[in-house]
Amino acid sequence: MASFNLTHSDPSTFILMGIPGLEAVHFLISIPFSMFYIIGLLGNFTLLFVVWKEQTLHKPMYLLLCMLVLTDISMPTSVVPKALCIFWFNLKGITVGGCLTQMFFLHAASVMHSAILVTMAFDRYVAICNPLRYTTILTNARIAKLGLVGLIRAVVFILPMPLLLSRQPFCANRIIPHTYCDHMAVVKMSCGDITVNRTYGLVVAFVVNGLDLMLIAISYSLIIRAVLRISSKKAHQKALNTCTAHICVILMSYTPSLFSSLTHRFGQGIAPHVHIILANLYFLLASMLNPIIYGVKTKELRDKVGKYTCRR
Repeated sequence: MASFNLTHSDPSTFILMGIPGLEAVHFLISIPFSMFYIIGLLGNFTLLFVVWKEQTLHKPMYLLLCMLVLTDISMPTSVVPKALCIFWFNLKGITVGGCLTQMFFLHAASVMHSAILVTMAFDRYVAICNPLRYTTILTNARIAKLGLVGLIRAVVFILPMPLLLSRQPFCANRIIPHTYCDHMAVVKMSCGDITVNRTYGLVVAFVVNGLDLMLIAISYSLIIRAVLRISSKKAHQKALNTCTAHICVILMSYTPSLFSSLTHRFGQGIAPHVHIILANLYFLLASMLNPIIYGVKTKELRDKVGKYTCRR
């Protein structure tokens, strides 16, 4: 990873403590961490391979799924290797530049993940509410452009976070009670005025999550209205089944993400180790379960995955 250029604090390091209060069981905690990570990588790379190999899956829906898979690989990969170094080898040091770089990639991947979920909601809306024009409205080229817009948005929103922090003076006590460099955890290490940093982080959390959740809610309200107009119960069920996997992924992504973001700022009564474990499970479980959800709920994809796994 490339590091951000820093000034006087460049040679310094932070100390990532892992999960404070549970140091004695760090090795035991590393077992499910590493298992979830490996299973997630296997599942996500399998989906990428199958979609790449199968010409019949080169459709907007599966192109979006591949984008989601890439973010599901990026988020835990930004965090888990360093966390395992802490758990297994007690290697807790991380340079300020490395810390800010990790923060950027983790949060940028999270914002990109949210943008893809919004685009997938729009995809389901067009498929159900305007099926005859689906192939003309959502082409592969248009999906690629929407993905690029989501990536640019992620960079524009997240890049100021490490840049603002790189200008902050950090205190002598550089111990971060976490497994990774979360934005608010690093902000609290500063001895300077952090009003701008705290405000910007809060604004990004509410603008990104708030706007994306609003767009998803609008899409699904229009979908529900369209489904209720269908007289056939079989058509009802078929229409709703196409959305089940996406709804599951949305709930699994936004619920722990919002909880983690809010408790870091306002949840003083929550034990630190509870917050840290939940924050890690947010991207570990999503990365592991998303390919399983789509593999189970999407028949076309399930059949193609079965074709390759059974052959081997």
